Amino acid sequence: MRGAKKKKILIVDDEVFLVRALKDRLVLEGFSVISAADGEDGLKKAFADNPDLILLDLVMPKMDGITMLKKLRADERGGRVPVVVLSNMSNAQSMDESLASGAQEFLVKVNNSLDDVARIVRRVTGGGS
Repeated sequence: MRGAKKKKILIVDDEVFLVRALKDRLVLEGFSVISAADGEDGLKKAFADNPDLILLDLVMPKMDGITMLKKLRADERGGRVPVVVLSNMSNAQSMDESLASGAQEFLVKVNNSLDDVARIVRRVTGGGS
């Protein structure tokens, strides 16, 4: 489809190599990708850039992912954007709190490949371009 707008993904994670790998993979899938290294910057970018989906880590400097998610959901600009938590935290409490705070999915980083993440992003957003 000519002139179709690419779906925009915001990756909020402080792991530089993971962000780079996810960004490269999602760009290949036809997405536009922006990133933030902490929850504070992630929240600003979420409001300014209106992403179609946010991939969100939980443990980050300045503002953790749960706090960012709650602030996002408390604002009308962030109330509907799908959020997929992608974290090393694999305990039930982290998962329950993430889902209760408005995340659509909870993925444990070590249990999911780039292919898995790309597949979920495609499913949640309806595709790349």
